[in-house]
Amino acid sequence: MFSPVTGLDKNGDEATKATRGRGRRSVVLKTAGLTLAGTLLLGAATAGWAYWHLNDNIKSVDINSALGDDRPAHAVATPTASATAVLPSQAVNILVLGSDSRSGKENEALGGGDSSGARSDTAMVVHVDAGRTAATVVSIPRDTLVTRPSCPLSSGGSTAVAYGVMFNSAYAVGGPVCAVKTVETMTGVRMDHYLEIDFAGFAKLVDALGGVTVTTTQDIDDSYSHLKLKAGTHHLDGKQALALARTRHGIGDGSDLGRIGLQQTLVKALLTQISTTSLLTDPTELYQVADAVTGSLTTDTGLDSLTELRDFGESLKGLSTNSLKTVTMPVVTAPTNPNRVVAKEPAASTLWASLR
Repeated sequence: MFSPVTGLDKNGDEATKATRGRGRRSVVLKTAGLTLAGTLLLGAATAGWAYWHLNDNIKSVDINSALGDDRPAHAVATPTASATAVLPSQAVNILVLGSDSRSGKENEALGGGDSSGARSDTAMVVHVDAGRTAATVVSIPRDTLVTRPSCPLSSGGSTAVAYGVMFNSAYAVGGPVCAVKTVETMTGVRMDHYLEIDFAGFAKLVDALGGVTVTTTQDIDDSYSHLKLKAGTHHLDGKQALALARTRHGIGDGSDLGRIGLQQTLVKALLTQISTTSLLTDPTELYQVADAVTGSLTTDTGLDSLTELRDFGESLKGLSTNSLKTVTMPVVTAPTNPNRVVAKEPAASTLWASLR
């Protein structure tokens, strides 16, 4: 039937409605498709930005180029279990420093130093065994008197050899390069990698992990680190954990050796906390932790990208806190200064030889 309104008969009117219906569905589908595509593109762009941001966070030092070939030999490589394996499995030694070298309001608020007073407050040599299922962490007291070798400077020239100086002076005069060379000179062990994190970065990491639980065996009341804790188990936030890592007064004999014991307890507690968090299932939490770490991280050029750090972390997936051993370099009171220590021989040399 012809319609005077549309100029179409009944069949034409139904055809038009069908066409309009298909048109509306087409618009809806196109809109949904564009929205989905936009969401995917936004997600990709966000992921791309996050990767760039985290990657750009990492600062690095080309230690290999600075030190050249005058160094201890690499550990003998151990073949991987499978010819198709892509992750490294040979033994590896890493010098890990905690420093107050970064200036800024965050570090100042946490008791950090400024750019003219760089110090390495914490020094650990981390040795991961071949196969990467067990590790030994050796703490070096910062008050240890050592022979500091001549170190190249980024500005040109080099530092002079210094005898009977505190270990942490190496970082103060020559930065990461001199710290690595001093450790290699005193131990005869090649440092394959270097990792450094500052005060603010450590505190942020602990907070990003939701805090850390530690157990202390004695009361702590340190007016220097501003930490007061009763003996027992405590859940610490980032600022408290940092204070614990810096505490030395009011525990033991008040020396750096007492602080090292607290630091080793804290390292194991952090590893336990990391293993119990939902980092792999919670992208937001993973990003917060990654941002906290990379934002205050300095590495050698072998670990200065997210890809390299990820692969390194993957190679350690068989490592657990139960297979982590913490020790302190054997020392005795320095004969020239009762407030300083020197390596105890032959115990110290025997320890370092076991890590080669």
